[in-house]
Amino acid sequence: MMALTSFPEGGTNDSLSIRENLMPGLRLREPVTNMRIKQYQVDAFATRAFEGNPAAVCLLPGWLDNDLLQSIAEENNLSETAFFVPSEKGFELRWFTPVKEVDLCGHATLATAHVIFDILGYSGSVVTFETRSGDLFVEKKGRLLEMNFPARLLRPCNVIETLVKGLGQRPVEVLAADDYLAVFDSEAIVRAIMPDQNLLAQLDLRGVIVTAPGTDTDFVSRFFAPKFGIPEDPVTGSAHCALAPYWASKLGRNILRARQVSRRGGTLTCEVKADRVVLSGCAVTFMEAEIIFNPCRKFT
Repeated sequence: MMALTSFPEGGTNDSLSIRENLMPGLRLREPVTNMRIKQYQVDAFATRAFEGNPAAVCLLPGWLDNDLLQSIAEENNLSETAFFVPSEKGFELRWFTPVKEVDLCGHATLATAHVIFDILGYSGSVVTFETRSGDLFVEKKGRLLEMNFPARLLRPCNVIETLVKGLGQRPVEVLAADDYLAVFDSEAIVRAIMPDQNLLAQLDLRGVIVTAPGTDTDFVSRFFAPKFGIPEDPVTGSAHCALAPYWASKLGRNILRARQVSRRGGTLTCEVKADRVVLSGCAVTFMEAEIIFNPCRKFT
């Protein structure tokens, strides 16, 4: 197991030495040959392997070329591959689906925090991630990891017939933020939806969240993003940045229990705090590996 230097809470001012500890001798401005990248596969929002949402997490001393990052994500063929590097505040973090970089991903953030705390031995109780969605904070509380994310404000919108046909069901309400949110009357309807991925891929937003009151939880959901290479995401933290404020206003309380009812499934606790959403869950390491290749070499 590789151990990181113990950082003071909130980050470190010695990011260059951290990079050297992580990957000795690699200077990213020089041609990259015989590359070795430590990679972990983590099941997020899970208490055991083979549930929740799997994410790949890659540890880098500094940023590689964007095309190379995208190629690694495509090769992994998981809904998200997370890449992180040390920074002044803590770590810079980016997320890639098999086809595109995205602005926010909850389960891959949870997976990355799990790697930093439980595998690399980060000594603080809170880790700060610098991302395209601003600073994100993850706090370790026993086995639970609490992610503090910006809330997504929903706006009402007209029911789009392509959305209705794509879901095969007419929702009682449709709202929009980064994704469309389609609200239904019952958990049974949400579970039974068999989407037309080709139609949903024609929509202008990132994806479609379907949701309803839960039978054993406060609410349930599913998430489809075919145009990002994700027909159905097992558990989607970023979707709950919109779901939690919506259901908090409907149910009149700020702490909610949620279940994403995909085939794998996953459970989250959501707490709405003003313009932030705190999402809590566990994560489990499934695999540790190393990417070893020479990107300049051609095989015949």
